[in-house]
Amino acid sequence: MKFYNSIGPNPHVVRMFMAEKGLKIETTDVDLMAGDNRKSEHLARNPHGQMPTLELDDGSFVSEILAICEYLEDTHPNPPLIGGSAKEKAEARMWTRRVDLNICEPMANGFRFSQGLRLFKDRIVTVPEAADGLKKIAQDRLVWLDGQLAGKDFVCGNRFTLADVLLYCFLDFGNAVGQPLNPDNKNVAAWFARVKERPSAKA
Repeated sequence: MKFYNSIGPNPHVVRMFMAEKGLKIETTDVDLMAGDNRKSEHLARNPHGQMPTLELDDGSFVSEILAICEYLEDTHPNPPLIGGSAKEKAEARMWTRRVDLNICEPMANGFRFSQGLRLFKDRIVTVPEAADGLKKIAQDRLVWLDGQLAGKDFVCGNRFTLADVLLYCFLDFGNAVGQPLNPDNKNVAAWFARVKERPSAKA
């Protein structure tokens, strides 16, 4: 396999997931700032022009971070980061979906439409007037999540899962691009500190 990597929270999710699995996969960096992900060489791997992408041993490609992580879970099931049973898998996928739709997506687009506008305005459809509202949605859902994390070590209770990896990488990104974690969300802040101490967080 070969992993096509770049800056940004999405590749960080896969790198952290791989580190938790103890996987060493050949990695090639794609220059996102130079727009190399939108050039023909990368578009042949991922016609959507986004990062990252995983090249499989048969020469085919898998894109989208959750699909990549699902593939790695299926091919390297231990340690389980989605689940070892149908119930565990359903729980992790439920929380991963909630985190992705309610926090990661509005946070990322809030950045793309404001601080990141100069980079993205000629690459994707941008809606600058929506930026503040999207950031507000992400922050509101973090308040909700704070209540859900009460008494729990991780998003799925005592299991560290893909939902934690996804959430950590995007909150870490948010801290760097003007969407810092509100310290009033004490459960989320404590969770973030715990996850930050994991060696995989530095992947």
